[in-house]
Amino acid sequence: MATKERVGTVVSDKMDKTVVVAVENRFPHPIYQKTVSRTKRYKAHDEENACKVGDRVRITETRPLSRTKRWAVAEVLNTSSAT
Repeated sequence: MATKERVGTVVSDKMDKTVVVAVENRFPHPIYQKTVSRTKRYKAHDEENACKVGDRVRITETRPLSRTKRWAVAEVLNTSSAT
């Protein structure tokens, strides 16, 4: 089975070696065809504490690392320019 990947934005980096990544899913409403966006937040493992709030990252599914952490940061796609 293939490993799942998601692309999202880091919304919190206050924990040690953990970031919260918000992944937005956009789809048309089944009846009205208006674009609906749903956001899901994943806790992801960030070994080097490299990610900052606003960074665009790719996360991959991994074995359970804690009670709520099942994802790991694979790569940082874009860094945020806000300092």
